[in-house]
Amino acid sequence: MPQENTTSQWPVLNFQEMKDTLATLHQWIQIVGKIRLKTMPWQNHSWHVTLYISPTGFTTQGIPYHGRFFQIDFDFEKHQLLISSTHKTTQIIPLRNRTVADFYKEVFEKLKNIDVEVTIHGSPNEMEPAIPFKENTTNQTYEPEQAQKIWQSLLKVNCLFQQFRSDYIGKCSPVHLFWGAFDLAVTRFSGNDAPLHQGGMPNMPLEVMQEAYSKEVSSAGFWLGSEDFPVPSFYAYAYPVAPNFGTQPVQPGQAFYSKEMGEFFLKYEDVQQSSDPDSMILSFLQSTYEAAANTSNWDRNSLERKDK
Repeated sequence: MPQENTTSQWPVLNFQEMKDTLATLHQWIQIVGKIRLKTMPWQNHSWHVTLYISPTGFTTQGIPYHGRFFQIDFDFEKHQLLISSTHKTTQIIPLRNRTVADFYKEVFEKLKNIDVEVTIHGSPNEMEPAIPFKENTTNQTYEPEQAQKIWQSLLKVNCLFQQFRSDYIGKCSPVHLFWGAFDLAVTRFSGNDAPLHQGGMPNMPLEVMQEAYSKEVSSAGFWLGSEDFPVPSFYAYAYPVAPNFGTQPVQPGQAFYSKEMGEFFLKYEDVQQSSDPDSMILSFLQSTYEAAANTSNWDRNSLERKDK
């Protein structure tokens, strides 16, 4: 069966149009992510804290809690936050223009209704300023159309990241949504130890960064942009990074290396406007992985599938 041309299904992302909704959502997913962090059993490299892409939005997936499960879902079709639990009535919070403080208050009221008692660190990570959630009346914009575009772009990217992940038989992370920087990522590991990471992320404990980067990695992801870099982009980096990593040939032709960031980038706009977005992304993922693996002398023969 011929592959469907999906170009028209890739939403146009304009950072200036979505930035206010993005900023509010970033705060909201931090709150939900921190609830998962406090209630999930620990997993290496902080994999227990992440969110995932769902058919209608973002999800914590099922969280074990005192012999039952609860789950929190962002639904960007009906514009609701759903908090469901075993043998309990699903709690619903409308997603609309509302302050972070208001959202924070109602989330914990709804959790109490289903007998989930959890206390989180009440300020965001990986962002400045880190206004406590219960005091944040600054971020309050929720535009349904922009929220849907954000989710739909992440949904498309998730499908391709899952495909890329399947080609690797070494240790590999899930494809997951990190709420710290609001990026969808997948990370491959060589199995070798890495030098002690020096940290550097704002409002992020050093020990968390050091455990996350305790092994050699080749990591790729999709990031929605910021005021300092208002360009939704795909990225790829290695840790530790070899001196010749940035000089390696990568695909597609629109990809480039930033010496300042130490990463390869591919602008989402170039992908969205392409006649074959899927191939562009997959070639970027594969070629940047090869740049990392080859310059760091990974044992690719034992890490990659032979039957693909």
